[in-house]
Amino acid sequence: MSLTLQQRLARIDVRVEELGFWRERETVAVDGWQFNGAPIAMGGFWPKKDGTVTFDAAAAIPDHWSLEDTRLLIDVGGESLITLTPEGDGAEKRFGLDPFHQEFPVPGRRFRIHVDAVARLPFGEPVREPRLTRAHLAWIDQPVHELALLLRQVSEASHSLGDHEVVPHLITAAEQTFAALDWPSATQDYVARTAPQHGQQKIWQLPPLKANPEGLRQDHRASVQRALNDLRDRLKGLKARYPQQGNLGITGHAHIDLAWLWPYDETRRKARRTFNTALRLMERFPDFVFNQSTAAYYAQIEEDDPALFKEIQAAVKSGQWETIGGMWVEPDTNMPTGESFVRQILYGQRYFEEKFGVRHRVCWLPDCFGFSPALPQLLQQGGMDSFFTIKVNWSETNKFPHDLFQWEGLDGSRVLAHTFDNPVRGYNGSTEPEAILGTWGNFRGKAIHDESLLAVGYGDGGGGVTPEMLERQAQLADFPAVPSLKPVRVEDVFARMHAVPASEVPVWQGEIYLELHRATLTTQSHTKRLHRHAERALITAETVASLANLLGGARPESLENAWRKVLKNEFHDILPGSGIREIYEDAERELGEALATGLAAQKDGLAALVGRLPKGDARNALVVVNPDLHGRPVRVEVDGKPIALDATVPALGISVIGDENLAPTAGLSVSKQKLENSLIRVTLNPDGTLASLYDKRNGREALAGRGNQLWVYPMDKPRNWDAWDLEDDYAAHGLELTSFESFEVVEDTPHRAAIRIVRKFRDSTITQTLQLWANAPRLDIKTDLDWHDRRVLLRTQTPVDVRSDFATFECAFGVVRRSTHNNTSWDEARFEVPAHRFADLSEPGFGVALLNNGKYGHSIKGNLLGLSLLRAPIYPDPLADEGEQSFVYSLMPHAGSWNEGGVREEALDLNQPLLATRASNVATGTQAPIAVSGIAAGLGGLKASEDGNALVLRVYEPAGGRGRFEIVPKDGWLLSGPVNILEEAVDRAAGPDLKPFEVRSWLLKQR
Repeated sequence: MSLTLQQRLARIDVRVEELGFWRERETVAVDGWQFNGAPIAMGGFWPKKDGTVTFDAAAAIPDHWSLEDTRLLIDVGGESLITLTPEGDGAEKRFGLDPFHQEFPVPGRRFRIHVDAVARLPFGEPVREPRLTRAHLAWIDQPVHELALLLRQVSEASHSLGDHEVVPHLITAAEQTFAALDWPSATQDYVARTAPQHGQQKIWQLPPLKANPEGLRQDHRASVQRALNDLRDRLKGLKARYPQQGNLGITGHAHIDLAWLWPYDETRRKARRTFNTALRLMERFPDFVFNQSTAAYYAQIEEDDPALFKEIQAAVKSGQWETIGGMWVEPDTNMPTGESFVRQILYGQRYFEEKFGVRHRVCWLPDCFGFSPALPQLLQQGGMDSFFTIKVNWSETNKFPHDLFQWEGLDGSRVLAHTFDNPVRGYNGSTEPEAILGTWGNFRGKAIHDESLLAVGYGDGGGGVTPEMLERQAQLADFPAVPSLKPVRVEDVFARMHAVPASEVPVWQGEIYLELHRATLTTQSHTKRLHRHAERALITAETVASLANLLGGARPESLENAWRKVLKNEFHDILPGSGIREIYEDAERELGEALATGLAAQKDGLAALVGRLPKGDARNALVVVNPDLHGRPVRVEVDGKPIALDATVPALGISVIGDENLAPTAGLSVSKQKLENSLIRVTLNPDGTLASLYDKRNGREALAGRGNQLWVYPMDKPRNWDAWDLEDDYAAHGLELTSFESFEVVEDTPHRAAIRIVRKFRDSTITQTLQLWANAPRLDIKTDLDWHDRRVLLRTQTPVDVRSDFATFECAFGVVRRSTHNNTSWDEARFEVPAHRFADLSEPGFGVALLNNGKYGHSIKGNLLGLSLLRAPIYPDPLADEGEQSFVYSLMPHAGSWNEGGVREEALDLNQPLLATRASNVATGTQAPIAVSGIAAGLGGLKASEDGNALVLRVYEPAGGRGRFEIVPKDGWLLSGPVNILEEAVDRAAGPDLKPFEVRSWLLKQR
């Protein structure tokens, strides 16, 4: 009878399964277990399952067993670190123990076993009833093991190769192998050995099973070895006839989310487990190469396990361990400011150089939810000319067109980018035929380069590579028609890719927008706002301390430790809001500490500045410090009281204003229906929405309908990824909040006026205070939420009287322009997009901006400005954004474009007000430790240099312009440089002092 190829494969699969039942020649139970020092029986439930618990036992290997072929097979019921300590001489060995790593080589004939365990699985799932499930020693019949795996790979390759003409030959080779086996059949041994088979397990009642069934006899084993050798020879023959196609560089990897479905303390344990596993694999497989990013992990290992850290250093030196990535963590790249990216690279590269003597060229970000166009320039300045991710493959609507390409950033800088599309677990890949054939088949860049990358190893929750993955890789070296596999260093792969002429490599310009996970711009918004404020507090603290230094004060102290807290919490499952509740308790505590450090340092820096001011007769004068690169109107709060003056504080300047000059800007008035100053007039509807936002300077109404509408969307229930996703139909069922609990004037001073409106939605309260400063061109809408509803999205939207086919959104160190229409599927997919401090819609001569001090999820379609204020998912945190939080967003009409109309400057003022204090015995007037002139620029940072010998001034061109930019420091200081973001001298081609979106840094040194 003639069978189809699929039927023949099914027959092979059944026989391969049976072959595996004879893999263990003999077994010996490991008993006498102790749980936290007390006896526990095999199969027993854990007496305690909270926190970390311990298991201990001793094991002895029978004298006639081969030590090399002996394995410990163990499952204690949770994720663990296992330590095997031999009697007498010999080093102890540590491994990670999890569902994918449960078999370990033994360190000697007698050894002790110690296990530190948690009742969790790798993705944080609790083990509800953890048990000591299995613990035994096994004498492995190595030829059986190898033959079973090899035959499994023949079958898997045949399935994956589909209609390739080599498939019938592979199937025949497997059938010939089985025909050559001399196999046992004694009833008691056979039934006991095959009892685990799926079909046998369905039998009503199995007969009594022999306790320790015999393994293969020596003649059986000889037939296995002959069959194994013959199959290898047949595969080599087929390989000669059907050569391997393509090249995959295999890098061992273990993606470890710094915190996600488990708290950070568990991550510290995961890293120790995973790294020990990787080191032990290097001992067994000398060609194995493992890569691991994230300076923060190495820093925590250095602290938690110094001996392990030294082993890693040695493996890095030998070349088997590749540190990679060049950043402190793998951060989200939509929300951090440009200076945060600088510090990720600066502190990451410095750490890797100090501890491992390496500087990285490849930015390794496999799992982030879209990529800022600021990155290529910063990567280049940080020594990285290459970029890796695979997340672009997750877009649901449009397929990203390249997998080997040049990524061009805002300023024109380019890095070589590569992504692979592995159909089997993505960046947590493996070496089975389906993965390698699928990855190579999906590689579109093969037309210009003959090698792609594949990262293998269990990840997200860590764990990493298994021995089987490396055994499979070795076996596949003899296979026909599959890609060639070889262990590689990632940086070497990219070096070979760089050899491709640039003219042959396609270019992708600008942001890489992920058409998925859009809700990560809003979820856990309280944490996002804390992060925004902590970033800004540290940048400002460094700036103020540096200004004091320029005036003769002490050198600024490093705030790196506080920065590390901020950078850690930029991790791509913390800042995006996609983690469990415990993460946000930790994150908000740490970000609160960083914020407090920044504010305290600002206070100290302000005091130092006051101490360096010229003496004079002014008493109780107002001292105002401008921590930015453009002049700012005086708009401050001192002792809880607002002050809004006609005076302007110069860029990076200090103004001392006497009491006699504190008269407010004229023209501010308020009633229950209106807020007005000399710049704008705001009229309210009876329901509290804006009836009018009139720009008095331009004689122009800004609104095309009711402004500041508040909408709730109770159908914010994504089909997948609750905390991550916002469905495109969320607006199909929206409710506008038009009723209110109260509506009253709450502030009426010459400096600032305000109206408060309190609204209810079900169990939640929204309090909005509409504030107008006497000298402000914007309406601030301070929003206080007391939120107690689930799976509801809260948004504000404002229709404006502006027409444009694009809108402008601030990003790190620049802006992104996006369409306001849905002409294409690419336009339509951008229904929720990231922005930092502002989004703007302008037509020639006029525009309206939407500013904020802690939000990121925006939309501008047609003439409707939208901002997402809060989400309330239930997975993985059932209480995300429950309770109280506060933030401010603003509406600002302006003349000209956003850049001409001062939008960025007002957005900065909203996020970082001028610093102010009172002082006596000082002279009134203005101090300018640094004078800047020329094209408008943004301040990246002003900080102490890492070597302690200078200050570093970093600026950026924010709008795509170019021109002269001059810096003149105070007498006694000179401008030196330029330097890159690693604070190393660089050459720069002649041309304008600032080019479009260019980031430049200089040293300021004392003469």
